[in-house]
Amino acid sequence: MKESLSVIAAEGKINPIVPATWDIIVAAITFLVLLYIVVKFVVPAFEKVYQDRVAAIEGGIEKAERAQAEANAKLEEYERQLADSRAEANRIREEARAEGAQILAELKARAAADAARITEQAHVQIESERQAALVSLRSEVGTLATQLASKIVGESLEDDARSQRVVDRFIADLESSTSAGVTR
Repeated sequence: MKESLSVIAAEGKINPIVPATWDIIVAAITFLVLLYIVVKFVVPAFEKVYQDRVAAIEGGIEKAERAQAEANAKLEEYERQLADSRAEANRIREEARAEGAQILAELKARAAADAARITEQAHVQIESERQAALVSLRSEVGTLATQLASKIVGESLEDDARSQRVVDRFIADLESSTSAGVTR
């Protein structure tokens, strides 16, 4: 059989391995039409999809970078506000301490003034009570001295001027003797 094929090929008959000319032309035209369709429609569609994906990825990266920068800016703003808030809190705390110290000093001063006023009033009251006691004592001592002197002298000393002189002299003598007793 090998001989029959090689004989047919040598005689110029049809070779089954080599395609016919019209098959090559039809295949070439079909290939060119298909190549034209792919280059004209399919490649631009793939290129558009590719460009959209690149833009989306680059846009996503850019968007992420913007978001990161915005987040960093907000973080810095937050930290600045936090530092300002801490400084404000410290300032308020110091003002409150100063105000508390001032209020305490005012209360102490007011208490000292009240104590001084109460002490002064007590001194005034004591002095007025002492004066009243002294007047009362003089009156009683005077009465007793007048009665005693009347009994000793044997005559009535009910005369106001006379009795007043006797009382004053008696009290003066009493005070001088008390003063002399204190200085010893």
